[in-house]
Amino acid sequence: MGEPEVIVELKGITKRFPGIVANDSIDLKLRKGEIHALLGENGAGKSTLMSILFGLYQPDEGEIHIRGRKAVIDGPGRAISLGIGMVHQHFKLVQPFTVAENIMLGAEPVKGVSLDYRTAHDKVRQISDQYGLKVDPKAKIEDITVGMQQRVEILKTLYRGADILIFDEPTAVLTVQEIRELMQILRNLTAEGKSIILITHKLAEIMEVSDTVTVIRRGKVVDTLRTAETNEEELAEKMVGRSVSFVPVKKERAPGEVVLSVEGLTVGTGREKKQLDNINLTIREGEIVGLAGVDGNGQHELIEVLTGIRKATSGRIMLNGQDVTNRQTRDLMDAGIAHIPEDRHKHGLVLDFTVSENIVLGSYRDDAFGRGILLDSKAVERYAEKLVGEYDVRTPSVQNKARSLSGGNQQKAIIARELERGPRLLIAMQPTRGLDVGAISFVHERLLQAKAEGKAILLISFELDELFNLSDKLVVIFDGQIMGEANPAETDGEKLGLMMAGKTMHAEGRG
Repeated sequence: MGEPEVIVELKGITKRFPGIVANDSIDLKLRKGEIHALLGENGAGKSTLMSILFGLYQPDEGEIHIRGRKAVIDGPGRAISLGIGMVHQHFKLVQPFTVAENIMLGAEPVKGVSLDYRTAHDKVRQISDQYGLKVDPKAKIEDITVGMQQRVEILKTLYRGADILIFDEPTAVLTVQEIRELMQILRNLTAEGKSIILITHKLAEIMEVSDTVTVIRRGKVVDTLRTAETNEEELAEKMVGRSVSFVPVKKERAPGEVVLSVEGLTVGTGREKKQLDNINLTIREGEIVGLAGVDGNGQHELIEVLTGIRKATSGRIMLNGQDVTNRQTRDLMDAGIAHIPEDRHKHGLVLDFTVSENIVLGSYRDDAFGRGILLDSKAVERYAEKLVGEYDVRTPSVQNKARSLSGGNQQKAIIARELERGPRLLIAMQPTRGLDVGAISFVHERLLQAKAEGKAILLISFELDELFNLSDKLVVIFDGQIMGEANPAETDGEKLGLMMAGKTMHAEGRG
């Protein structure tokens, strides 16, 4: 029995942007009924390549063959007519519309002169049942979970007859349970004869669900392998060009003086539900305290109070022995607090500023960068180039706009800016979210280096492995309250999970 039919073949695809070759003579074959993973670091060229296949970009060189015939895909409409569908990382849904209304947009069935909603509803339900998607056609998008919204995006492609599906980083915003369900949906799709290209940098998912994996590094194909014949370590090394440590080396260090002391911190009054209720927290020099908890249990409010965005109702925040409760953000930065925010686009960068301008945000008033309102652009550029080199921020120039960088390089630029300000306390919220294994390793090394230099670090993450690997002490938050503390070396995910679900450490034994 021979190999399955080649459904998509990319031959010598090259795409250039100013200052960078995003895709450099790439070859790729997708066979019928397979899941073909496209693996690479942030900025390796994966999304660019798939945007070419979906008609969003045109290649400068190379050919695309669909089912053995050369195709010119000059736009998404042409791609859809060829049976290609793309599930984007950032969903393209109209929030007040229902599931069925979103799915039929642009492909509305008509009966006479009016829209045939019944036919659309029936078709959506039939496709949903066929592939195990379990989507309610009448539900409004604004009322359903992120995971369910993604299923609507999948349904949109199937409704239009796609049998070649491209998934761009589909698990970036999903919970563990939703990821598990998505993996099953992908299997259901290929069992029905669909062919899938899965763009990802999550090695565990590739090993679990893909048949073939193509590794791209800096715009070039490094290798194409059968997934069953490789492993995570080999793939990681091919992806970043060096061996990667999955578990950072955490050196024991005796914590020093207290840097941050939070005492009885409360947000909200008795008339309303308190977002934070009597929070007590201590972080010392050379200590990483990991805050564990299910998203939405007060983590965001705590960070907003510590960074001056939100006011505390009661309680005290002491930084280096000084009361800084309810100070302005600028005052807190000057007092020695740095912040790596969860959303690098909304709160970490000004995307239309240059890389150099972003790197001096927060320190542009320093004498080193000019006098009064005038910036010394040469001094700013020299400083930015120094940090870009030290933190391996990959950009053709520090004059490029921040939005042109990949997610991993945007994150490195933020970390460079915040650490080089020389803070006493670093607040890091989801510092490796959406990053590939190479960038994650780099961020972990920098956090541990900052700890070794005596900085106090509050690490908030929803990745338990990250918390266990980096933290000296774990603190669990549930419903705005601290449930308890734990030593990472003396506890496990199950015990931590009980506290994250609202049980105190002492309550476990009483069952």
